Amino acid sequence: MKLLAALLCSIPLFAHVGSPDVFYEGEAGPYRLLITIRPPEVIPGVAQIEIRAASSDVRQVRIVPLRITGPGARLAPAPDVAQPSKDDPKFYTGSLWLMNPGSWQVRVQVDGAQGPGTVSVPVPAASTRMLPMQGVLVATLIPLGLLLFFGLVSIAGAAGREAQLEPGVQPDAQRVRRARITMVVTGVLLTGVVWLGNQWWSSEAGTFQDRIFKPLRLEAELEHGDRLALRLNDPGWLNRSTDDLIPDHNHLMHLYVIRIPQMDLVWHLHPERTGDARFVQSLPAMPGGRYALYGDIVHATGFPETATAELDLPAIAGQPLAGDDAGGAGRPLAQADYNSLVAPLSEGYQMIWERGTVSYRARQPYEFRFRVQDASGRPAADMELYMGMQGHAAFVAADRTVFAHVHPSGSVPMAALSLLPEANPHAGHTMTHEGLPAEVSFPYGFPKAGAYRIFVQVKRAGKVETGTFDARVEN
Repeated sequence: MKLLAALLCSIPLFAHVGSPDVFYEGEAGPYRLLITIRPPEVIPGVAQIEIRAASSDVRQVRIVPLRITGPGARLAPAPDVAQPSKDDPKFYTGSLWLMNPGSWQVRVQVDGAQGPGTVSVPVPAASTRMLPMQGVLVATLIPLGLLLFFGLVSIAGAAGREAQLEPGVQPDAQRVRRARITMVVTGVLLTGVVWLGNQWWSSEAGTFQDRIFKPLRLEAELEHGDRLALRLNDPGWLNRSTDDLIPDHNHLMHLYVIRIPQMDLVWHLHPERTGDARFVQSLPAMPGGRYALYGDIVHATGFPETATAELDLPAIAGQPLAGDDAGGAGRPLAQADYNSLVAPLSEGYQMIWERGTVSYRARQPYEFRFRVQDASGRPAADMELYMGMQGHAAFVAADRTVFAHVHPSGSVPMAALSLLPEANPHAGHTMTHEGLPAEVSFPYGFPKAGAYRIFVQVKRAGKVETGTFDARVEN
């Protein structure tokens, strides 16, 4: 367990645990796009952008990075032109520099047969590790450095010994002694320069180390028998605050509680804030065991984080679920069926995973589509919005090093999208219940190979239903 905790601290936890890539599906004017943004591990660094258009009438795609808020959000540099694929005319790629940590947006400008269109995608940028110097570079620089060091010492000695001699005259003992003294002094001076350079380098490395992202810690304890008390603990990273949170789907925190290690029980809860960085949640009836906690929050800058914890709980009588709180169950991970496409719901209803024959590979974007049907196989006619969306999904790695809370629009929090009214005129707006289809889809890409559990939640006839599925991902 200590090894797992250390591993969780070593992987990117901003936005989602171990899933740093950003996925967004939406409209840029008349054009529907699936946008994948792969932020750099080190800032300043280069983000990789992939854009897939749904139609073939796009002529040009341009991309530009801006801050989400502040003056930088209004002063856009000249956009770069994304390059179309030679094999797929609907697919475009590009790269953009993100120069400082914090909340960015990638603005995508599309021009085509239906006119122009624009959409912006929020992107959290933070250095998640310090890149080591490559071994080949070290093996090259050390000999070159030694050659330069001893070469300068030799040049200084030769200058002191022979600079003023006539051609063909051998240096006397005094000149030889003076040359040796010059070489020693030069060696000492060069050693001092190397030492000072190393001190400067270590200082710069220490300064950069302070800028490496340090995730908020989630401290959890049970009080009064069935109430979960949570506290966000800031280990110190730049100028981050814990009292600047903004609502996402009308809640300051979305808390997933998953029984481990079998992941057979899941709750999607919404704790209430009682003070700066403090939250409480009345728990439902729960069996005793160990639980993993994933708390999603969004700062006022649009920067999202997922704070994590693990907690042993006794059996809890609990309170009935109310409001947007919901729970679900599935088969234990030990009995995972990676070929199953059907999850049972209440009243004989079923959730169908329209997977097709696709084989999932790491770091590739996919469309995950699910359909709800009644006992006779007809599409459910009583679907409702769940917190303003057609559904919510959580993608969790079996080893719990990956957790991603995803919406039909992608992995971007709606709270961050709502900060972009100029570029996304409908950002943060909810749908209406009228004519709601019986299917929902989520754009997402697994960050690494392995086994995953997918929890899909939709609302039907006033009740939130949870479908549980399993997926295996190859490299």
